[in-house]
Amino acid sequence: MKHAHTRHGRRLAVAVTAVLAVTATAGTLVTAPVAGATVVAGVQDASVTLPAGEVLASAGTTGFLTSKDDGTGGATMTWTKFADGSRTTIPEAYGLPTRSDTVIGQQDGQFVLRDMASGGYPVYVKPAGRIEDYMVVGAVGSTVYLSAPNNNGAQDLYRLTRVNGVQQQERISYQNDAQNFRVMAHSGADVLILFTRKGSGDTHTYWQATASVLGGFMRTPWTTGARDSSGTAAISPSYLAWTEYPDGVTRLAVQKRSEYAPFKSINLGVGTGGELVGFSGDWVLYGVPGGLNASVRNPLHALTAQNLVTGATTTLLDHFTAATVTPDGIVVQGGRMTDGEGLFKITESATEPQVALVAPTPGASSTPSVVGSKVPAVAQLDRNGGLVPMEWTLSRSNVTLDVTLRHNATGKAFTKRLVEPTAPARLTWDGLTGGVSAPNGAYTWQVVATPLNGIGGQGYATGSFTVARQANPHDLTDNGSPDLLARDASGTLWRDDTLDWPVAGQVTPAKPRVKVGAGWNAYNLIESAGNIAGAPAGDLIARDTTGVLWSFLGKGDGTFANRVKIGPGWGVYTAMAPGSDLTGDGKADMVATDTAGVLWLYKGTGAWNAPYSGRTRLGPGWGAYNQITATGNISGGPAGDLVARDASGVLWLYQGKGDGTFAGRVRIGGGWNAYSQLVGVGDANNDGRPDLLAYGAAGTHVFLGTGSWSAPFTKSTTPLYAGEGTKFTSVS
Repeated sequence: MKHAHTRHGRRLAVAVTAVLAVTATAGTLVTAPVAGATVVAGVQDASVTLPAGEVLASAGTTGFLTSKDDGTGGATMTWTKFADGSRTTIPEAYGLPTRSDTVIGQQDGQFVLRDMASGGYPVYVKPAGRIEDYMVVGAVGSTVYLSAPNNNGAQDLYRLTRVNGVQQQERISYQNDAQNFRVMAHSGADVLILFTRKGSGDTHTYWQATASVLGGFMRTPWTTGARDSSGTAAISPSYLAWTEYPDGVTRLAVQKRSEYAPFKSINLGVGTGGELVGFSGDWVLYGVPGGLNASVRNPLHALTAQNLVTGATTTLLDHFTAATVTPDGIVVQGGRMTDGEGLFKITESATEPQVALVAPTPGASSTPSVVGSKVPAVAQLDRNGGLVPMEWTLSRSNVTLDVTLRHNATGKAFTKRLVEPTAPARLTWDGLTGGVSAPNGAYTWQVVATPLNGIGGQGYATGSFTVARQANPHDLTDNGSPDLLARDASGTLWRDDTLDWPVAGQVTPAKPRVKVGAGWNAYNLIESAGNIAGAPAGDLIARDTTGVLWSFLGKGDGTFANRVKIGPGWGVYTAMAPGSDLTGDGKADMVATDTAGVLWLYKGTGAWNAPYSGRTRLGPGWGAYNQITATGNISGGPAGDLVARDASGVLWLYQGKGDGTFAGRVRIGGGWNAYSQLVGVGDANNDGRPDLLAYGAAGTHVFLGTGSWSAPFTKSTTPLYAGEGTKFTSVS
């Protein structure tokens, strides 16, 4: 994997005070030195784990080194043993991949070498002579490689270590124009030295057996071509490989060490950031790191192995973020669905590379998960414009999040797909299911997170909440919003559910219109009666041509139970106005005008089989009105009110006193003969006041209640029944 170099200034003898900074991007670690010298023993783990937030920096045969952002711009470096999971914090450590059990750090102007396999006791080395402005360009075991400017305006390479208690420092000369050195290795046995030549974009590669004497480098007979410093390379006893970028395409070139030129080129795509991970016998390992957080699918996000003899390929991990070569294999940080997330060790076998999870990350998974939710226990759709905010915290956001809110009783559902949602994922529900106000009752929410990059399975989470709305006497679907029933000339009855949060200031019907049934021409009067039977939904009464009155009890889903006979003799009434509580007992009452112009009160009983008690005479003179409508309490008085239209088209308000009688009439205004039907629709705009719907050839209007007895309505337009002012013979 790629590791940026760590620069040091001239005054190495001065104590270093900078804090180690580690940034993990596509498996890259950028490091700076840390002050401090003590080694702090960590907690003994019950098993070997890779805690969440830690990033692989290096590994050997007995353990691995990780870094973790400490929240202050620095990082904590920790060594974990494979044997027992014990952890040691090393404050002065670099994140250099030494490919061994040695951890290299800096303290008081000198390098600290700790062999963690033998106790981690510090060994110190310090650049000697006239090495100034040096840069750490790599490490192999306990050997540190440095580059420093020379007199030719280029750089020299130095090797610094301690053997048998004696510091050894050697200058390794290539040619006078060498610069930008990088060091890579395989198993600590062979060293790859990469550099560019001054004035040239070509990268040259040397290799050296570590037992060779100074100057014993052999130059491999190839030049990789122009490339940036992020290129990767690897060496094994049999092969060399490197990445190159002709025409912006990342390619992996492989060469046998016994031959002169590359024999294989593997295309890693345009602009992918593909990397060479290493070798496992005759298999070369490669891929594009960081795939778990990518937003698009790419097969190269997987860690892939290709056999250099047969050409066969196999997927080792679903994704990876960091990797380092060790003397006995390759350690990779990544994940796959079968094992979860963590550190995996890849070792050579007679068939294909073997993968073993050696340090899992507890609770981590490549499958996205919901780690938290904020969904209200009760959704109060009568508030905040019917809007309900909800949010879910996801383990990662590169997903599509499918949200379903389902009414348990009816199965009605709201669905929404969020693509790459914010953190946390937020949804503001508009209180609708299928374009209609959501019914009251218990709901189940479910979210399904599907990775956009194809890495991991689908993550699920569910929960519950309740929708609670205030009762509306004209509500037939138990969703709080008024319903209107209209009969056409053929006798078919239709239902429109209105949205009681006005759209652009208008009371708007939900879609689609629902057919209740045919055969309603058998009735010469159809009226919504409010809740006359004690159930949650509004009910309906209808009088047939013989004068028998029938009740149709609402089921709460917009349909009705079989009709129940209230009784005969109702043909004596020219007008009937049910649906309003006129007596203050909480039950829907009814008034009716007979042919002599006398107004009668029928108190509601709340009994489904006998919804009205015997009639009470209220008074004569009501024959002057051709329309009487129960509106509910529109004037702010103690009980429900009535409006009545006379033959000249003037509409009058009768304020209810709460005992079934009314105060003297108040003139509302003229011109109401333009409408054939006046309906006390209930609260049509969710402002807490009942409203009046007027239907006829002049169009349909909703007169919104003001709460004022002297001016009880303001006129509003509506798309309900637009262009249908003469289509219906009855609206209730």
